[in-house]
Amino acid sequence: MTTKVEESVLVNVPVSVAYNQWTQFEDFPRFMGGVQSVTQLGDDRLRWVAEIAGVKREWEARILEQVRDAKVAWAATEGATNAGAVTFEDLGGGQTSVHLSLEYAPEGLVEKVGDALGVVENRAKKDLERFKAFIEDEGYATGAWRGEVNAGAGVDTPGVEAAAASEGDRGKAGFSGKAVAAGLGAAAAGAAAAVVGAARAGGDADAAEVDPVVPATAEPLPPAEPVAGETAPVVDVPPTRTAPVADDGTDPAAQI
Repeated sequence: MTTKVEESVLVNVPVSVAYNQWTQFEDFPRFMGGVQSVTQLGDDRLRWVAEIAGVKREWEARILEQVRDAKVAWAATEGATNAGAVTFEDLGGGQTSVHLSLEYAPEGLVEKVGDALGVVENRAKKDLERFKAFIEDEGYATGAWRGEVNAGAGVDTPGVEAAAASEGDRGKAGFSGKAVAAGLGAAAAGAAAAVVGAARAGGDADAAEVDPVVPATAEPLPPAEPVAGETAPVVDVPPTRTAPVADDGTDPAAQI
């Protein structure tokens, strides 16, 4: 089962400035939360390392189509299964609409719980907002690549079927036992917070109420009654052995 994410943001810079900044893939950690590094292996190949909710993920992606000032479409070739596209629309007056389309396949319990809580969707939205703040504060792109990849190929928006080569490639997912445990705890806490939040927001209060769990206490056992005709065994206890004491209070054995 896969999940699709659609998010947009309006940035107050010309389309060429917004697009030029997006071509600087290795700068993504500056505004993308959880992205530790992006390494450009070639004009159309990228290596990603990210950590979300304590789960480390690595993947390689290939750019399927890149059109100047308009579009960047990609699909994973190994590691985390994902694909999508970012498009840029010139609205005139120095404004640009940036739209992200992403489809991914969560793996493992932690990612599936995070998926149910909308972790990736929230992260994508915040990343676009940070991109907006970053480029508007700068007012110009930190660099630019004006080349194109398969321009006019009509790739449209790739889905996970375009990333079939990465499916099942869990050996390079980078899971950590401790991270998974921590991530699962965070996800469970997040789920509980979501339930409480829904109740406070005016949801079904009766459904949100949970009876407190009272630990069971064991009833004291009655004293054992003696069996008729039986008597408790008598155990002979030898008298305590003490050393003889001389008239002067000394131990005769110590004088030998």
